[in-house]
Amino acid sequence: MSDTFVLGGAQTDFLRNWTREGSTIADLIAEPVHSALANADIGAADVQVAHVGNFASEIYCGQGHLGGLLVESDPAFSGLPTSRHEAACASGSVAVLAAMADLEAGRYGVALVVGVELMRNVGTATAVANLGAAAWVPDETDGIPMVWPEVFATLGDEYDRRYGLDDDHLRAIGQSSFANARRNPLAQTRRWEIPSGAFTDNDHDNPRVAGRLRRHDCSQITDGAAAVVLASAEFASEWARARGRDLSDVPRITGWGHRTARMSYSGKLADSAGERFVFPHVRGTITDAFERAGLVDVHALDAIECHDCFTTTHYMAIDHFGITEPGESWKAIEDGVVFADGPLPINPSGGLIGCGHPVGASGVRMLFDVAKQVAGEAGDCQVEGARTAATLNIGGSATTSVSFVVTTT
Repeated sequence: MSDTFVLGGAQTDFLRNWTREGSTIADLIAEPVHSALANADIGAADVQVAHVGNFASEIYCGQGHLGGLLVESDPAFSGLPTSRHEAACASGSVAVLAAMADLEAGRYGVALVVGVELMRNVGTATAVANLGAAAWVPDETDGIPMVWPEVFATLGDEYDRRYGLDDDHLRAIGQSSFANARRNPLAQTRRWEIPSGAFTDNDHDNPRVAGRLRRHDCSQITDGAAAVVLASAEFASEWARARGRDLSDVPRITGWGHRTARMSYSGKLADSAGERFVFPHVRGTITDAFERAGLVDVHALDAIECHDCFTTTHYMAIDHFGITEPGESWKAIEDGVVFADGPLPINPSGGLIGCGHPVGASGVRMLFDVAKQVAGEAGDCQVEGARTAATLNIGGSATTSVSFVVTTT
């Protein structure tokens, strides 16, 4: 593969409730588009193709055809070829993959990718129920009001059955996510007042949601969008030369992985019986990205942004990245390896739990965050000396998984 360069990007403030502000999903798309173009120092007329990642705007907003809304965000976009991509919580990453394919094929030199989700325009119960569309309907949804807490609580149960699992390690993951989010000026929970018992089994401060999962094990219902400007090596070289920049300092995507498993969650677990990893296809996604990037293993990374929709998926990501042997993620937690001051921090942004989870935007937000890390532009969330970082974005019950490796040289 040829490298794809990340010229710039932007993220909305995930604390904002856009419906209360009187804004629409069109406004939510437009803001990061203009901010990303400014950050990349290119004009709207320079964009040659655009891709939108979104899961369920028809369900939440009654609005489809989001490529047209992107064109509405700037007169210079009139006639711009656009596409919309859906892969549940991995929608944003799949939109990035489509843009990369356009650039690698030589069709275009510069692409704009936007991930977006407006979810707080309905009540919490409705918002949670709407997310069930990413499961197998009705087989996995009938009679279950909160599908995803139930599913990912049983992921913890599977770890417990195979290897043993101490819930205190899940609570430590949640505590790390919220602590990291306090340093992130765009995180949804940065101003939250967290009670003293929030990371314990205290039923008042940390009420049970489903199974072994409690409130502070869970990601947030979030309005938000993120955008990145991607470019081919040829375009990026000209762009850097015109601005007097060293191309080696510009973040580039050097590796990617993308796999889709069967829809059935119970089927996934049955298929992985006797395997080393709970989700072999997720492990394969990560190793595909490593191989394409020329990385020997996870120890070549300086930081990771992973899909912690729940603490159990964060726990899964630790061993699936190869930081520990399968089932031994607890070792990296107890040793502090994956915390902010450890040798391989995971989710310095706060992740989905702390930063927020606007479903269609999360994959793009992760990519932008690791691009900032390797460029040394992550502010108070910066991992010192970071030059190579990776993402893991999953959709549904890890049905879709996407991983990117981003580096500067």
